[in-house]
Amino acid sequence: MEKLKSLLSGVDSTKIFFTDLNGRTRGVSINPENIEKITENGIGFDGSSIDGITTVDDSDRLLFPVEHSLRIVEFDEKRLGFFIGRIDSEKGKSSYSDPRAVLVNVIDTAEREFGLRFLAGPEYEFFILKGDEFPEARHTDRAGYFSSDPNDRGDVVRETIVDILRKCGITFEKNHHEVTSSQHEINFECASPLEAADQTLLFMHVARKVAAANGFFATFMPKPFNGQNRSAFHIHLSMQDLHGNNMFYDESKKNGLSDAARFFTGGILRYARETSIVMASTYNSYKAYTIDREAPIARGWGLRNRSSMIRVPYASDPSATRIELRSPDPSGNVYLQMAVFIAMGLQGLRDSIDPGEPDTGNVYKKNTYSRIKDSRLLPRSMFEALAEAENSEFLRGVLGEGLFKSYMELKTTEWESFRTAVTTLEHTAYLSI
Repeated sequence: MEKLKSLLSGVDSTKIFFTDLNGRTRGVSINPENIEKITENGIGFDGSSIDGITTVDDSDRLLFPVEHSLRIVEFDEKRLGFFIGRIDSEKGKSSYSDPRAVLVNVIDTAEREFGLRFLAGPEYEFFILKGDEFPEARHTDRAGYFSSDPNDRGDVVRETIVDILRKCGITFEKNHHEVTSSQHEINFECASPLEAADQTLLFMHVARKVAAANGFFATFMPKPFNGQNRSAFHIHLSMQDLHGNNMFYDESKKNGLSDAARFFTGGILRYARETSIVMASTYNSYKAYTIDREAPIARGWGLRNRSSMIRVPYASDPSATRIELRSPDPSGNVYLQMAVFIAMGLQGLRDSIDPGEPDTGNVYKKNTYSRIKDSRLLPRSMFEALAEAENSEFLRGVLGEGLFKSYMELKTTEWESFRTAVTTLEHTAYLSI
């Protein structure tokens, strides 16, 4: 506690951040002089005013700072003490609706039941735009993949983001301009799934703040523009035993992939449809599942194949053998996305699920997908994703009954609001009738 007090003594402000069920960041400023009392007793808040947390008849919740999550973040000579928070329904009793607690439970299950731990390497794609309202939300550049224009103002924003994060202990592997105008990607070094999820909250906070300081707007909306690529949230995952040995690699097996790697992959493929509403959680998400727009449309896995839902990247070192899940986008709740990703794989291990042969060639062009409902594909609408999730005992088991019910109600309401809204496109197509 004394070390914590010492670290906070030099900050200008201190905040505790957490997510609502949608994955949107929420936060509260605290007096750092009261940190000992706050870590002991928490801060009371109205959970019914935050999407998916609880109902008005049981609204009281406690927010506790996770002590080891503290990072000192420097913005323009201002120092922010940044905590991740956990939600309790009562002191010492985790709230069923805390998304972070779901991930903690899955990680504990992996270690207790299988003796396994994981490393996650997240890749974040996002747009840096001129504003946050259309049509003013225009591109800041006309650059493309790996563009290196010294006049690119978005590049300055991106480099500032990684520099601020580096100074508070979050290091990146690479960052670059993406394929689409104004689109950027930052890949962070691998960490435990919980730490990677916690870092996501800080990354998004820093990205938005730096963009705003430069007169721009950073958005993680999956697909803001017609006819252009979406922003994805790719997750690289490796699996280790308790001694740190990579459990996805087996030199004696085809392609160097262990049986555990295949079964883990098989579980993800089997449950991909019924968990899609977590991986791609908004109405806008499903406008991205389009052929040749770098979003996976079919369930499958491939070696080095970026048109596959699951890619096994080339690894020059066996210890780096991993899988990459390419279906999620950054609009979802990162804690639930990480939890469901791992839980699908663990179920594959339990049931020894064979993933079949790897994809070959361009998956986008290999088949003609013409049926309205095609089980080979990921859901192509939010309604289809909700229908798959509604009957999923697997997803219900991972999230827990209470959170599952709250999440489905939240997402069904979202779908209904978009389903009944009349759009400009409809006016153009039908007003002349």
